[in-house]
Amino acid sequence: MKIFSYNSTGSKSLVDYDHFTFSGGEEHVRFNTANFSDSIKIEIFERLTNSSKMVRLMIAVDALKRLTDESTPIELVIPYFPYARQDRVCVEGEALGAAVMASFINSLHFSKVTIWDAHSDVSPALINRVTNVEQITLLGRCEELSQRLAKGELTLISPDAGASKKTIKISEKFDGVPEVIQAQKVRNLKTGEIIKTEIIGNVKGKNVLIADDICDGGRTFIELAKVLKSNGAAEVSLFITHGIFSKGLDVFEGLIERIYTTDSFKPANEFKNSNAISLQIIEM
Repeated sequence: MKIFSYNSTGSKSLVDYDHFTFSGGEEHVRFNTANFSDSIKIEIFERLTNSSKMVRLMIAVDALKRLTDESTPIELVIPYFPYARQDRVCVEGEALGAAVMASFINSLHFSKVTIWDAHSDVSPALINRVTNVEQITLLGRCEELSQRLAKGELTLISPDAGASKKTIKISEKFDGVPEVIQAQKVRNLKTGEIIKTEIIGNVKGKNVLIADDICDGGRTFIELAKVLKSNGAAEVSLFITHGIFSKGLDVFEGLIERIYTTDSFKPANEFKNSNAISLQIIEM
């Protein structure tokens, strides 16, 4: 967790603080009063990727409010919004995880909350005073990828209907120069299992870019890349906002040549490279 203090001139400074975890698992945070003597705004940056970080955030916010008599606005930046994929109740007995997490964030009464590339419209609708940084804005921070798209060197692949709007926005950003081809999943109507993936368009000899918001284990993109390669795609690249990559990058070898992602889920130094894949990380 990083804490920044802004003074009246707009200058931003990183604040040091003491933190440790008690043997019983309790989180402890202590700030120095002097660090906020001229503060007009406080910003917290955190990757909420586990429960301990959520408790630490809660403890830190309480400490800051007590220190400033709740007179200084506190903003939160959480690029990856946890539980965003649990934005509906699919089976009776499950929780609506996105709503639970939004309620937790709202209870801390931030003056502003910033997230990156929300998984759906549900999360931004649930969070108070939220700003959602769109995928196209984040992609624009990667000069190499932007240039390739602007020159029409890449054909955009929408992996499913849910990603279609975002993919079209990317093409529109570059004046419609990148062609957009839709992929669709064919499911067993009884079990919901994905039977196969179909490509609606011609990718033979083309360099293609799959764009989506989250990659966890990567199965969706592996299966899609297999179909793209079998249909004659020359090179397959992947642009993912939130790169979890829980199974590593090796699972993509021989199918995907380039991967572009942000440091929303973990810092750049925590990514494990692959000798066969070019990985480019867009840092905040």
